[in-house]
Amino acid sequence: MFRGLSAFPLTPVDEDGVDLTAYAALVARLAGAGVDSIGALGSTGGYAYLTREQRARVAEAAVDAASGTPVMVGIGALRTRDVLALAEDAQNAGAAAVLLAPLTYQPLGDDEVFGLYEDVTHHLSVPLCVYDNPATTHVRFSDELHARIAALPHIGSVKIPGVPTGAEDRVAALRALLPASVALGVSGDWTAVRGLNSGCDVWYSVLGGTFPRTALALTRAAQSGHADHANDLSDALEPLWALFRRHGSLRVMAAAASHLGLTGEVNLPRPLRGLDAEQRREVVAVLDALGLDE
Repeated sequence: MFRGLSAFPLTPVDEDGVDLTAYAALVARLAGAGVDSIGALGSTGGYAYLTREQRARVAEAAVDAASGTPVMVGIGALRTRDVLALAEDAQNAGAAAVLLAPLTYQPLGDDEVFGLYEDVTHHLSVPLCVYDNPATTHVRFSDELHARIAALPHIGSVKIPGVPTGAEDRVAALRALLPASVALGVSGDWTAVRGLNSGCDVWYSVLGGTFPRTALALTRAAQSGHADHANDLSDALEPLWALFRRHGSLRVMAAAASHLGLTGEVNLPRPLRGLDAEQRREVVAVLDALGLDE
């Protein structure tokens, strides 16, 4: 489950609701490309903007459209009782794993973050991936907190942010603290190759949710020990990574998905807004230059 490429697709949303037809096609596209797993309702999937009922329908659509490819479903919410309800929905939908970020309004201390995972893991029958994403949650996991949580039942993976420098030392330090049964995954697409080449088990990828074959080529190069080739593939994508850093990966992939006809033009929930016309032209020019047209 927690190996290789985990592709995180957009959940196309407008003010009328989720476009489940477009969403199912996106998921089927990933499964057809041969990704190792699919991350439904991650940050790219806009989980925090959807109701429980919408999220349950998205989870069901993802599992159905994946046709056997394992699906991990995001269950993050502000209150523990809501996380537990979402976990139940995800498991009932057939999720192979769940993904949990500690959403906050009031700042959470380490004991509160640990208590969240402790409460949730006691109600699970599938593995849980710990979602360490300080850019959106403003929760910063210490290595000691990661170790405490990883010792709980049903913890299957830890998803860390991208590692710009010192990836080998960072990965080694975490490996020394985590049980051997807990996979280490990396996000932050523009630095993900460093994590993969340093021994991370899985890339939790925004790019893979829209361009799975491109992300798979990079992942397979790193998995097979061809670090230089993996670096070259990532370096070639620098024009796209620059757009990710400038506009945010969600907005760039939303623009790409609509340009390719995979979703409608409006595919983000308010108050989020897509890129303006000039920015969209910039995205299209980069996609064309890189040959990302499918």
